[in-house]
Amino acid sequence: MQIEQGGLLQFPLEKIMQVERACHAFPWTEKTMQSCLHGRYFNACLANESTLIGFYIAERAGPDLTLMDICIHPEHQGRGYAKLLMEALLARADALQAENIFLEVRASNVAAISLYQHFGFVEMGLRKHYYPSTDGREDAVLMALPMLTL
Repeated sequence: MQIEQGGLLQFPLEKIMQVERACHAFPWTEKTMQSCLHGRYFNACLANESTLIGFYIAERAGPDLTLMDICIHPEHQGRGYAKLLMEALLARADALQAENIFLEVRASNVAAISLYQHFGFVEMGLRKHYYPSTDGREDAVLMALPMLTL
């Protein structure tokens, strides 16, 4: 098992989408995923040989990064793999001399919010009715992690 920066590109789009669909009730479309694999976006994946276990996709905009997506296939959740991916993201942010990392997460995703808080992310606000849900719409919690120490 190893994390590889930029490693998501070694997998066919369909394998990436299998993990995406397994993780999210409202997954990204293939078109969105494809567009987030290049340009100002970067990624890391966690794989065991040819099996994709999880990944993150982030975006760089000026001095800041945004975590766009993070997934661990449900068969592999609860083993600390998301922490490994977050550590890889923080290492990449440090290497890029990022000033802040931003993200948004479903208000109902208590496990993810706890993970982000573990790494020092703090709540910055809410986006009301941001995500689709089975009951209509759900709020997004906006979180940030300042990377530079004064």
